[in-house]
Amino acid sequence: MTTLSALDIERGSANLGSALNSPDQEVQHGGLGEKQTFTTFNDTSEGTKAHFNSHEFLVSATRRDEYRNPAAESRGYSYWVQLVGAFAVGMLCTHIIHTPFLHTPYFRAFFNSPMTEDRVNSQASPHAGSIQAHHYPPKHPSNMFPQLFPSDVGYAGKFAATGAEAAIIETAPALPIHTGAPQLVIPTQLAQPKGNRQSDPGHSGGEESQEKVFNLLRSWGNLSPWYSIPRGGFGVDSGAEAPDTCRITGLHLVHHHGARFPDDNRGPPVFAKKIWTTSQKWNATGKLSFLNEWTYKLGADILTTFGRQQLFELGATMRIKYGFLLRDFTKANEVPVFRTLSPSHMIASAMNFALGFFGWPLDGQYQQSIMIEEIGFNTSLAAKLICSNCKRKEKQGRSKWYSSRWKNIYLQNARERLAKDIPGFDLTIKDVYNMQEMCAYETVGLGYSKFCELFTEDEWEGFDYALDLRFWYDYGFGAPLARIQGIGWVQELVARLTHEPIATHNTSTNAILDSNPITFPLNHSLYVDVSHKTVMLSIMTALNLTSFAEEGPLPYTHILKTRKFRSSEIIAFGSSIQFQLLECTSLDGPQIRIIINDGVVPLTGIRGCPAQTDGMCPVAVFVEAMRELIRYADWTWDCNGDWEVPPGDQWHTTTGTPPERAGHSQFY
Repeated sequence: MTTLSALDIERGSANLGSALNSPDQEVQHGGLGEKQTFTTFNDTSEGTKAHFNSHEFLVSATRRDEYRNPAAESRGYSYWVQLVGAFAVGMLCTHIIHTPFLHTPYFRAFFNSPMTEDRVNSQASPHAGSIQAHHYPPKHPSNMFPQLFPSDVGYAGKFAATGAEAAIIETAPALPIHTGAPQLVIPTQLAQPKGNRQSDPGHSGGEESQEKVFNLLRSWGNLSPWYSIPRGGFGVDSGAEAPDTCRITGLHLVHHHGARFPDDNRGPPVFAKKIWTTSQKWNATGKLSFLNEWTYKLGADILTTFGRQQLFELGATMRIKYGFLLRDFTKANEVPVFRTLSPSHMIASAMNFALGFFGWPLDGQYQQSIMIEEIGFNTSLAAKLICSNCKRKEKQGRSKWYSSRWKNIYLQNARERLAKDIPGFDLTIKDVYNMQEMCAYETVGLGYSKFCELFTEDEWEGFDYALDLRFWYDYGFGAPLARIQGIGWVQELVARLTHEPIATHNTSTNAILDSNPITFPLNHSLYVDVSHKTVMLSIMTALNLTSFAEEGPLPYTHILKTRKFRSSEIIAFGSSIQFQLLECTSLDGPQIRIIINDGVVPLTGIRGCPAQTDGMCPVAVFVEAMRELIRYADWTWDCNGDWEVPPGDQWHTTTGTPPERAGHSQFY
């Protein structure tokens, strides 16, 4: 390529020809070195034939005015006169031709139309609300050579020893408190506690609950990250550590999956789609101005980074507390069997828990049973898929009547306030509620959310209560199908406690898996199941933990401040239910107690269980009460029966059961 230097151009046309015929060279002018592309015409020997030669050269952009040619300037002057004249004539003709047309009704109607006005005034980006996704890992990485990166290269060291297992549940005077999620960020205006209380007892506790410290991360119902319930939080003045004179002999653990992205057909993605499809009609201002450039960055139905961390930490915490139980497996020459479900976020939860509990590598340390979660497959960890009446919204989805009315009460002011900042957008109560959900999901998924800044403390407490209404009336003590969905897991618990297989599989239990001592062992001291929040709530209902239902049906007209049923406390992301087995020198026979998120739960609703100081009940008494509940359960009637319940507050249950079949009692 021929290279022209800036120096050649400055020396004039005589040197220009020599430069064109010289070898390639680059001369930097003025020390600036801006690289530009320069195109020249080369005249042929005769005539006007020309061709383009592209020459790359370095030239100072600050001295272009010095490179002048008088002849070219003369021709340029004539050219500009002609151009300006032609432009003036064109403007005159355009005015003469279009003036009559400008006053026609059609033209005025077009430019005064709402569509045109919206497009002119709108400042929202056309991609506002659109889906943004970063796909990782790439499908076929160009630098992936696993043979060059072996996981085991030998030379592991001369000496390695595991040491003794941890047992702080028995050895420590108190247990560590899980306070929430320091990795997540909330708006500074909502980070300051109100009230004068020095402790942080969470929500529960009767009169104290009316003076609670506001905590945004604990005001998202089931979307909250789990946190430790303090001593006495559920009504038992005892901690999760082994009581004096007692030692722990076993643990049955069922835990919720970690924080995940929302479903792709409701809530946040629906709101995002509305933002995107109407972006040409509105322009957000004030606190909503971020919507003009906001995009939807959440995935669908898989664990978030924070969710993975939650389960890893939960596994590590349980190993530190209950690791000593693994000695029983060493003596028996066996490994534990943990259970989970087939959806990806359930498997990921189980794997992350196992990595925290056992450490890497997992091979040879335990066996993971994955139960199929699909219509037609029995599993106690997802009973609703085989319960026909769960498909009927008037039976399974009764909360909508209550929650919709409550949303219209607590979100009315928020809707009016926010609507002023987004003219042209039809902002509904549902949209505002979805924005609150977006705050929770973006925070646990992305670490922070601008949506959290939009609402007051009272509005967040209203959101928390709206989710309590949903789970009370759909899956808890106020839902007619709650107990039957949890009774299958209770059957399995009784089988494990008694070391006897289930005699009759007449609920959601899987006869093939539960009848096999390899896939469903009965002689272990440690069991771990991963399930959904709805199943955990159904299990609590089936166990008849009446302390959560003692205030009766939840009202939809106002927040019941003294309620014990709070979804943020019992079914938040990463929540767990511990069934501790104990032997105490001060009590006769083996004991059992239930601990939810480190809070001891009273068992006084279970027939025969005493109001014991530490929340314990003799295993024999507990088992007999559970067997009685199992006998009363009627899967055929509850799941397939043709019973009806009126909508709303015309009918109630506080035991999680439907109207009784004629001649058959549903409950003791």
